[in-house]
Amino acid sequence: MNHLAVNISMIFTEVPLIERFALAKKHGFRHVEIQFPYVLSISDIQKQLDENELSLCLINVPTGDLMQGGCGLASILEKATEFRLALEQAIDYAKALQVPSVNILAGKQPTHLEYSTCFETLVKNLRLASVMLSEHDIQPVFEMINGKDMPNFLIQTIEQAHQVLNAVQHPALKMQFDCYHMQMMDENILQALHKNIHQIGHIQFADCIGRHEPDTGSIPFAEIFSWLKQSSYTGFIAAEYKPSEHSENSFVWKSKYFP
Repeated sequence: MNHLAVNISMIFTEVPLIERFALAKKHGFRHVEIQFPYVLSISDIQKQLDENELSLCLINVPTGDLMQGGCGLASILEKATEFRLALEQAIDYAKALQVPSVNILAGKQPTHLEYSTCFETLVKNLRLASVMLSEHDIQPVFEMINGKDMPNFLIQTIEQAHQVLNAVQHPALKMQFDCYHMQMMDENILQALHKNIHQIGHIQFADCIGRHEPDTGSIPFAEIFSWLKQSSYTGFIAAEYKPSEHSENSFVWKSKYFP
């Protein structure tokens, strides 16, 4: 599978972000994803990509206070202007760095707002993002995140993701499918992939429980990777896990499943 990627926001954290590109190349990766690349300049990222013969396959739209425990931007009507500015920043990076996909995180439902209100705002923002990103041939995706790790996250299940797709009604918008989050929500991953593969634009993986590298938990990665290799899916599949030991010692799965 040529589209195997490594998330250098979660892996190789033993060194600064700017040094992780070289480690990705060292371990045989051709593609990387970065959750929030905005701490680095576009020129610095491009230099690292060029020097290490890498492509950047996914970034996230900035999420405001979400990673600090807040509710984020995409589902809060009062933050519409802030969301649009964040979206424009993501587009600037994606265009310059030729990033094929951008992830829009729904964020959390605040205690003072109804779910329906937040959902309506999210739909409007995802529609806007889908229009703006697709104008530049960038794939918009949105992610389901389990409510155990992130309580009150607005979109947690595949059923909710289908509701989003049906409401947004934009042909470019697809799901970002994270095997770890789906296992945490008690989904049957193989069945879910088989049923929804044509609506999935990006795949990530970590084992469960613990969110460590494959074969440290209960997810049947041998079956999942085998099925994906034979499926019609042509997108990226990215390692996004917290290494159970030093990052550089966490790639036994790579030689096993992607020799």
